[in-house]
Amino acid sequence: MIEYAINKRVRADEFIQVLRDSTLAERRPVEDRVCMQGMLDNANLLISAWCDDQLVGVARSVTDFHYCCYLSDLAVAVPFQRQGIGKELIRLTQAELGPRCTLILLSAPAAVAYYPHIQFEHHPQAWILRPGNTVK
Repeated sequence: MIEYAINKRVRADEFIQVLRDSTLAERRPVEDRVCMQGMLDNANLLISAWCDDQLVGVARSVTDFHYCCYLSDLAVAVPFQRQGIGKELIRLTQAELGPRCTLILLSAPAAVAYYPHIQFEHHPQAWILRPGNTVK
């Protein structure tokens, strides 16, 4: 049975493990524990999914709760995928937000087809400025 929690403390090691178990670790700095702890400490909305005492899914967001919410990590361990856990993490995230708040995310390449299926709209005007690049 999966239990969900809102803003329950998640240890960096648990977070790193679920990222590894979901394959999202390929695109996250899991070897930089200070960065990973900072990612947890500075997120202001964390929805987690637990099976017994094991973290099996997480939705980590940064939001103002009124206008926009950046869902920066959505990860579900592979053995727990295709059970609706990711959808429930998104639903619970959305339930914590104000009624006008837009949910925004950058998809992992393997998940691009998933999001339109659950009502996300593609937005072609997104831009990123990577570390090391500066505004000219």
